[in-house]
Amino acid sequence: MYNLPYFKEQDAEEVLQFMREHPFIFLTGSDLANRPVATQVPVFIDEKDGKLFLSGHIMRQTDHHKAFEQNKNVLAVFTGPHTYVSATWYTKPVGSTWNYMSVHAHGTIRFGDKEELVSVLRRLTLHYENGNTQSSTVFDNLPADYTESMMKGIVPFEIEINDLQHVFKLSQNRDEESYDNIIIELEKQDEAGKYIAKKMRERKSQLFKG
Repeated sequence: MYNLPYFKEQDAEEVLQFMREHPFIFLTGSDLANRPVATQVPVFIDEKDGKLFLSGHIMRQTDHHKAFEQNKNVLAVFTGPHTYVSATWYTKPVGSTWNYMSVHAHGTIRFGDKEELVSVLRRLTLHYENGNTQSSTVFDNLPADYTESMMKGIVPFEIEINDLQHVFKLSQNRDEESYDNIIIELEKQDEAGKYIAKKMRERKSQLFKG
């Protein structure tokens, strides 16, 4: 990780909120032969007894499922919009860069049973159907023969997070004039640029006081 102190968010709740807003994670690990594996999957974030946990489900007997069974140590990466930042927007001639926000959650994975799988699927479908219990796609409204067949091929998981690192690289190391120029230019860009500009505006008063 690009681990520099001036690219850190001081408010821990801001980091958690970013994770909640970007739950489609990149989940990676390695098997006992140190072969890397990865998948992408949506997760929920919960706090229990002062600890953070991620939960979701993956397909059985994939390379990543087999590897995670062999080696419980995993890394979940939360990422959001990112954008190019041109050095032409700076007051001094230095190199161009990239602004982005990312959280790395290290932890150990545990696979659950059928009862936990039902709970995960019920929660997942209700959440993404905006709590609409009448939707035909929420778990409890799907045909029983379909859900029984589907569940044979997937497995629930829970990850206990033991280390949480992040980088919110938002031009905090630039002078105020350059910082303002970057925001102005990014606000002319696509949705990713506008998102980063918004995050920079929210933090300006913390960086340049008075």
